Amino acid sequence: MNSLIDINALAEKLCVKPMTIYSWVHDGIIPHFKLGRLVRFDEELIEDWLKKRKVIGRSQRALDVKL
Repeated sequence: MNSLIDINALAEKLCVKPMTIYSWVHDGIIPHFKLGRLVRFDEELIEDWLKKRKVIGRSQRALDVKL
């Protein structure tokens, strides 16, 4: 089983406030586990979630030039 982290640890890792994480959980944006009243996050699932949300910058995009 992968390690589970709490809201404060995840907020620190993502450089956001804990209230942002609570909001994402409430809105169903971020993958999480509810253990009674506790909310925990699987670090591997969070890494996958972040990779899916990656946006490629303009400098790395292929130019779509039609001549």
